[in-house]
Amino acid sequence: MTNAPAAPNPRFMLRIFQVSVILLFISLGIAAAGKWLGGSMAAAGHSEATQIHEIVIGNNVLAVPENAIRFEGARRSGIARRLDLYLRWPELGGYTRATRDDFNHVDGARRIIFLTFEERVMSRDMSGRLEPIYAHVINAKSIAGPNGIRFYGFKPEAGYRGEALAVADGKAGERPFVARCLSGVAARESLAPCERDIAIGDDMSLTYRFPAELLGDWPVLDAAVTGRAKIYLQTLR
Repeated sequence: MTNAPAAPNPRFMLRIFQVSVILLFISLGIAAAGKWLGGSMAAAGHSEATQIHEIVIGNNVLAVPENAIRFEGARRSGIARRLDLYLRWPELGGYTRATRDDFNHVDGARRIIFLTFEERVMSRDMSGRLEPIYAHVINAKSIAGPNGIRFYGFKPEAGYRGEALAVADGKAGERPFVARCLSGVAARESLAPCERDIAIGDDMSLTYRFPAELLGDWPVLDAAVTGRAKIYLQTLR
């Protein structure tokens, strides 16, 4: 007479079930970790978050979305000596997944403008320094640039070696546009070789660095950057 097959051992079946559950959780954990790591690598230190942080510099309060703040350690509300931002031209928005190639400068992309807010240490901004300071340390001859810009070389003793002063006359009653730009190899290798500072808020300075290709749009650029800064600056309201 043939013996009936032995019934499965309940303890053995329970053990198989437990192992299966453990393996499932491990697999899910690996998948989640891979997704998180992939997102972190794609972000490369950037943040897509748009929550607003309030940063106090002197007597000024800046309300800025997190994805516009350049450095991770500064992405919090509180008191700071300076605040560094980076924004994509022309919409002047912060980092997003759709614009990550521009923020990571893929294929040499130059569409990012860098802004620094800090307490003012000079009584005049760059436009205000043209006549009393820069006029005495630049060469008399200039080279024509785009959209009314003229480039002036600095005298050797001025201390601005490898730089040129870009100047354009403003409209009637308006101050001139003045920026310092790197020249030669340094300009070609820099993502933002031109720099301009303006006085803003309560005894605060805004310095913004931008690609030289934007010099031809200097009226739009200056108005856009100033306008964006005033949006962030709560103490002007």
